Amino acid sequence: MRNSLNPKVIIRKKRDGKKLNEHEIKYLISEYTKYNIPDYQLAAFLMAVYFQGMDFKETTDLMQAMMHTGKTLNLSEIKKPKIDKHSTGGVGDKVSLILAPLMASCGICVPMISGRGLGHTGGTLDKLESIPGFRTNLTLKAFKRQLKKLGVAMIGQTAEIAPADKKIYALRDVTATVDSIPLISASIMSKKLAEDLDGLVLDVKFGSGAFMADLEKAKRLARTMIQIGKRFGVQRDSRCRKIKVIAILTDMNNPLGKYIGNSLEVIEAIESLKGRGPKDLMEVTFALGKAMLKLAKIKGGKKLIEKKIANSEALNKFKEIIYYQSGDVRIIDDYSRLPVAKNRIKIKAQQTGYIHHIDTFDIGLLLVQLGGGRLKKEDKLDPSCGFKIHKKIGDYVKKGECLMEIICDNRSKARAVAKQMHAVFTIKRKSCRSKKLIRETIH
Repeated sequence: MRNSLNPKVIIRKKRDGKKLNEHEIKYLISEYTKYNIPDYQLAAFLMAVYFQGMDFKETTDLMQAMMHTGKTLNLSEIKKPKIDKHSTGGVGDKVSLILAPLMASCGICVPMISGRGLGHTGGTLDKLESIPGFRTNLTLKAFKRQLKKLGVAMIGQTAEIAPADKKIYALRDVTATVDSIPLISASIMSKKLAEDLDGLVLDVKFGSGAFMADLEKAKRLARTMIQIGKRFGVQRDSRCRKIKVIAILTDMNNPLGKYIGNSLEVIEAIESLKGRGPKDLMEVTFALGKAMLKLAKIKGGKKLIEKKIANSEALNKFKEIIYYQSGDVRIIDDYSRLPVAKNRIKIKAQQTGYIHHIDTFDIGLLLVQLGGGRLKKEDKLDPSCGFKIHKKIGDYVKKGECLMEIICDNRSKARAVAKQMHAVFTIKRKSCRSKKLIRETIH
């Protein structure tokens, strides 16, 4: 056993398609978290997993190794149902910004631990941090205190909660190893099982703008995470309390909503909480919200959700989150306090017809090229840049009509992106139906 606890041996073993045991996985993750294993070796391990995969036992061992590098929360003193939501990532996906305060206003405790942008997709933390002053690095003590007071807090991985995931998350992003079922499952569930949840709703995305382009692969990812939730939980008083998991498969062939980019998506989330959200964004929000209410055993469904938006309780809850996490609450009514670029370039249709396909993956990559995402772990984001989408799959457009706008004050970057943007849209004369957004719910 001692001889196998060597990073080079473990990497070679997984590279050759062999199964790793619990001790090998625990050693590798623990030592990497302690900075005893360098990035380049862990990157080699991630690439080996990407190509060779992991079985369910290896995946759960990886998840537990990541979770146990830090602490697990004890939220037993909070009597409200504790339900969280997690998305596997999509272009324009700002649902968490809407859903967390919305569900808290419905009586659910939402202990949301989110991530940063991965690959071509945006991250909840990056969006929140585009709000001047907003802090996502709360201590666990402050996190629990806010949960007791507001019923909701939105933070990132800390040195206390799944610190291994925080390090590995960033490394996966820059080594093109994001779209791996074992790595995604272990990452998400290591955080969620540490939160002491009663239930978890997963938004598992598929299509051109998702990590899982294939629907069947997205289903496998959903089922893997559901099984992890079913078999594992947080140890409490000599008992293992398992969490209930619902996965909803949503189509990511279109960007979600009208805006893509950190501060732009904050504005769209606020507009949604004011009752002015775009139809597709609200459809996903309502579906996930109804699932969270179901797990919490709170009646009312969509009517309750609509009521909390109409009477501004959800908006006021978001305002409280911003205030308690040191952000500028004036942004709720004054968007000029957010960093938004003024320079705009319109991308116009080069022919008349129907939009058959949008390469949403490329849109995400072009946002990274603008500065709205990361190429290296150390990269700083430009929260002000992004896109406004005017047309989606199934829409009819005339030649010269605006398809989308590039929003970026770095004019050279904006022009470079504009040259590539026409290739994103496929327009044909034959009519085309829009795609069904909510494809399936897996319990």
